Amino acid sequence: MRVIFMGTPEFSVPALDALVAAGHEVVAVYCQPPRPAGRGRKSRPGPVQARAEALGLAVRHPASLKAADEQAAFAAFKADVAVVVAYGLILPQPVLDAPRLGSLNIHASLLPRWRGAAPIQRAIMAGDTETGVCIMAMEAGLDTGPVLLREAVAIGPDETAGGLHDRLSGLGARLIVEALARLPCLVPEPQAQAGITHAAKIDKAEARIDWARPAEEVDRQIRALSPFPGAWFEAAGVRVKVLASRLGQGQGAPGEVLDAAPTVACGSGAVRLLRLQRAGRAAQDAPDFLRGMTLAPGTRLG
Repeated sequence: MRVIFMGTPEFSVPALDALVAAGHEVVAVYCQPPRPAGRGRKSRPGPVQARAEALGLAVRHPASLKAADEQAAFAAFKADVAVVVAYGLILPQPVLDAPRLGSLNIHASLLPRWRGAAPIQRAIMAGDTETGVCIMAMEAGLDTGPVLLREAVAIGPDETAGGLHDRLSGLGARLIVEALARLPCLVPEPQAQAGITHAAKIDKAEARIDWARPAEEVDRQIRALSPFPGAWFEAAGVRVKVLASRLGQGQGAPGEVLDAAPTVACGSGAVRLLRLQRAGRAAQDAPDFLRGMTLAPGTRLG
């Protein structure tokens, strides 16, 4: 098929590779414009743009698709289908309708649960035991379209957003190739009206750990925000991110370090910190981290 691919971050790259490997003609790749990054604040292309250019594909990165000339340029590709995965811009109806067979979205949840921007993080934060990927026929609403294919996966008890991200990215790549191969035979299934939840974008204000919460919630917060933006606490005025954890044993005042592991008391229960990172330094497993920064039993973390 003639495919327009629309995506921006690393999550989208496996799907682009899978479409090319399957023999589809990717006539254009749309992604968000390069943004300043690093200490020099130089503009850098996103992962999809970098991969598309390496594959020799035509890349477009308009700041918006609302203008009539941009919509005309999109339609001029005469695509059979558009494949959208974590693109990051709203698609106006003329764009959705331009491809002959419509526009398909790879969404990292079991719709209608976790519509929106952060389905992976919200699923872990909520304590869900499973999630998955849906291939959805796109409508103007936010992730409201009918589902063509879905596949569920279990969320491991120690799984971070980073690990789940990689698994779902690969699953989405496989499912979109299957969906295009079976597209004439697939029957769109309208989403149920029961069970709708919304995965709001992660706000950095959510990242500070409140040790007064139950240990189960603190553990899920840590895993849901790893590797980015990273749940954090303060010790002796130093901000420390926690990138991996598991439930621990012990009781104490919220934020109290209970042992040398370190295990930290919460409002109820305790959490063992497995991987930590100080600002400007590499992440380290707890034993290595504690050689450079002491978190002695009895210390209160803020």
